[in-house]
Amino acid sequence: MFKSHLVGKDEEGKVMIPSTVKDVFSKGFVSVREDDTLSSCLSLFKEEMPPVLVVLDRKGRYKGVLSRRWIIRSRLDPSITKVKTLMRSAPAVKLHDSLSKVAKLMIESEIRQLPVYSEEKLLGFVTDEDIIHRAVMKEWGNTKVVEIMTKKPYVVEEDESVGGVLSLFREQDISHAPVVRNGELVGMISIHDIIEHIFQPRQRLRLGDRVGEKVKALSSPVKGIMVKPAITVLPETRLKDAEKKMHKFDISSLVVAIKGRPVGIVTKRDFLEPIAQMEKVRRGLTVQFSFKDVEIDEAQRGFIMDDFESFAHRYEETLEGGTLFIYMKTHGTNYKGDRLVHCRLQLRTRKGSFFSSSEGWGEEQTFRIALDRLERRILRSKEFEYDTEFARTYLRRIRFPQTEL
Repeated sequence: MFKSHLVGKDEEGKVMIPSTVKDVFSKGFVSVREDDTLSSCLSLFKEEMPPVLVVLDRKGRYKGVLSRRWIIRSRLDPSITKVKTLMRSAPAVKLHDSLSKVAKLMIESEIRQLPVYSEEKLLGFVTDEDIIHRAVMKEWGNTKVVEIMTKKPYVVEEDESVGGVLSLFREQDISHAPVVRNGELVGMISIHDIIEHIFQPRQRLRLGDRVGEKVKALSSPVKGIMVKPAITVLPETRLKDAEKKMHKFDISSLVVAIKGRPVGIVTKRDFLEPIAQMEKVRRGLTVQFSFKDVEIDEAQRGFIMDDFESFAHRYEETLEGGTLFIYMKTHGTNYKGDRLVHCRLQLRTRKGSFFSSSEGWGEEQTFRIALDRLERRILRSKEFEYDTEFARTYLRRIRFPQTEL
């Protein structure tokens, strides 16, 4: 997959979206206690339809937030699982914080609904939809979808097994994929669909039936649970119109199609990332970390930053600034107890965006492999296809491995 985006800028090259949290946040909130069950929360989500639930302790003090998506993805029994099992601590924002700053916090925390405070008082929440809607109402909303979409998305055939799609989602760290029949778009599948149709129904099965039912369900074709028809837009669709369609159908992603064939996908995160970059335009390359179930000590962080600084020094002038997003999470352990680490890199620059990923048994080594793949993608990109000086510099630096005959 390949992503690129351009955003509306003023004469100095800076994006103009001056709105603050005060302009968009929703006042009030719905709260639950940390010892309540998840089933009671699901009822509140259905009746009140809040973007997120505020979790309070026994004394009524704020402890964190809980979203419906986390409950659904957990696959835990909601009738006996307590709220405190799934709640998360969300970064707080203030009324005068810029929307680009909040978008950045949402990406880093992986929480799309953040509490709004005035001193010590909780006033309400600001959501990703609030930010995206406000941003597209400005000049940036006339930008075409092709500028922010994920190009050449991973697609799955309608007869692909659910288990195969799950493996794809896990390996590529994605949650949506267009479903095709002989290259023609026929539907959309997401991790939410798989959980809702495959894993949640199994909670009602007897314990002795679960293994067999799980194997049978995961081997079934994805066409049986996909959403159809897929909601689509054209590459030249304006962002404001794409956002309006997302809101109308209450979905978090759109397939970008030409003559019935998928050429891209655009998600709420694709909207948020360029908005987050509007916070502060820098010429140099910067880095943002996002870790899930990965503990990085200061020494490891230092090694990673050293590798990144070396990378930034080589590419700073050629790429004209940008941000490297580093996403890391774990996928279980091996027989020695070492944790399998998945690393995903997204480099967003003025000249375009580049993507790479890797998996390994150590954080530093996995990051280095992903960074090396990122460099190779940069070299192969059209931006540097005719930059002979850049190519010569790269070839002088690289060491080719010896081939065994």
